[in-house]
Amino acid sequence: MSADVPSVLVVEDEPAQREVLVYNLRAEGYEVVQAADGDDGLVLVEEVTPDLIILDWMLPGVSGIEVCRRLKANTKSRAIPVILLTARGDEA
Repeated sequence: MSADVPSVLVVEDEPAQREVLVYNLRAEGYEVVQAADGDDGLVLVEEVTPDLIILDWMLPGVSGIEVCRRLKANTKSRAIPVILLTARGDEA
């Protein structure tokens, strides 16, 4: 990752949503890395140390909430801001 360009890690299991996020972030000048599940996201955090993480709440395997807990428990990643998102609507 370039030190001059802010980097964002997008962790989203739905390819269409991930593509929209990645496209728009790159269009705004961010360097983007992406993962389709929480395990891969955790590995990428260790490899690239992004400036921001956009994390899907509901992921297969390790949930977004658990990924966030692990990130905040790790001294290397606890200061990285995390935005949790979900496409889930209210169920009546």
